[in-house]
Amino acid sequence: MSELKAFIFPAEQQQQRRRAAQLSWLSLVLLSSTAVVVFLSLGQSEAMKTAWIEDLLGLVPPLVIIVALRIENRAPTKRYPFGYFRAVSIAFLVTSTLLTLTGAWLLFDSLMKLVHGDRPPVGTASLFGHSIWLGWLMIAALSYCVAVGILLGRLKQPVAASLNDRALAADADMNKAGWMSEGAAIAGILLIGYGKWWGDSLAAAFISLNIIRDGWVNLRQVVADLMDEAPTKIGGTEMESLPDRVRVAAESLHWVKAAAVRLREHGHVIMGEVFLVPHDELDLVRHVEQAAEELAKVDWRIYTLTVMPVSNLEPGQVAQPNAALTAGR
Repeated sequence: MSELKAFIFPAEQQQQRRRAAQLSWLSLVLLSSTAVVVFLSLGQSEAMKTAWIEDLLGLVPPLVIIVALRIENRAPTKRYPFGYFRAVSIAFLVTSTLLTLTGAWLLFDSLMKLVHGDRPPVGTASLFGHSIWLGWLMIAALSYCVAVGILLGRLKQPVAASLNDRALAADADMNKAGWMSEGAAIAGILLIGYGKWWGDSLAAAFISLNIIRDGWVNLRQVVADLMDEAPTKIGGTEMESLPDRVRVAAESLHWVKAAAVRLREHGHVIMGEVFLVPHDELDLVRHVEQAAEELAKVDWRIYTLTVMPVSNLEPGQVAQPNAALTAGR
């Protein structure tokens, strides 16, 4: 078996990786500014407090992506022979758990305030010598947050699709959930202005549910990845056609009678095995070497692909292949 080297992304994906890093740095800058703006206009509003915590939590995914982009492309070592591609999955496992637990606590807190009938005071502030209702400052701060969330989400989505980057796609979804939550916070503050005291806690509860949703969706996806789930389409649970494409390519080889494929995602790349039933065993090694090289070209994400000649595709035979040759980049 050939020794694996650091994965070399195609030129287009290299450019998109740089773009992903740039967008992550931009996210850190803009989301830090939204957190500061919301904090300065916080007051005693439950919805504002929850929106501020959501902004702070929104800093975690872009930071994780920056770190993962630096780690994942390291060359495999003796201790980590399959490389470091799952660094982003481990980081997002921690992030998703944090989001879910924090959202649950904020939901409990806001519901308790709703049950107890807490009425948040929204007073006035002095601005340029004029007295102004603090709610208008809160709405202005939240409007800025909404604009930032829409901008970041739209910038990240095409890059995530190009890289098949679930982490970046999840980050874009969090930006979308963030601006929707901040819109709900604006509605809650307006309800306070009209004397509906329960609007604040209700908006905070809605934001908390959005945080829980983000955490749960990401947690479910990360657990599936760590369980070696077959490749699925980004942003959903539908299976990808890549395993079938590799199988069809394998069966198109003149010396192959039948083939079976199993693939799994490791961060941005894909690893797996191809089981082949040859028509005969003449010159088998040369044929398998050529097959491994050709099948690794089916998709740029295929980092390592083990091609195993077997006598048949029965479950017992596939589980214990009699030979293996690996193509890697």
